[in-house]
Amino acid sequence: MNSKLTMILRIFLGLILVVFGANKFFGFMPSMELPEGAMALMGAMAKSGYLLKLVGITEIVAGLLLLVNKWTPFALIILAPVSLNMALFHLFLAPASIGPAAVVTLINAVLIYDNWSKFKILF
Repeated sequence: MNSKLTMILRIFLGLILVVFGANKFFGFMPSMELPEGAMALMGAMAKSGYLLKLVGITEIVAGLLLLVNKWTPFALIILAPVSLNMALFHLFLAPASIGPAAVVTLINAVLIYDNWSKFKILF
């Protein structure tokens, strides 16, 4: 794959993750309107006291690793369940706003494919 394209995708994904991860702590972006089921799940995650923070920390760490191009395959692997859950959350609970989650999931998949030689040993 074109190394410049993968570099751009890696940096773009890293920025998205750092911004949205930081938003879980500082709330600088307005909350989007979500259907009732999606709001119930988000409310339960917030009430747990730790779950949204854990997701935020995971996004920030993975995003920073991608931005500095350090341990990129590790960052992509820890991001895989997060991005898959983002896509499934929107697919089942808030389909109107699936765009950003689909972009994150797709870029994660493309970057995993680009680094597949480093994952072969796992399979």
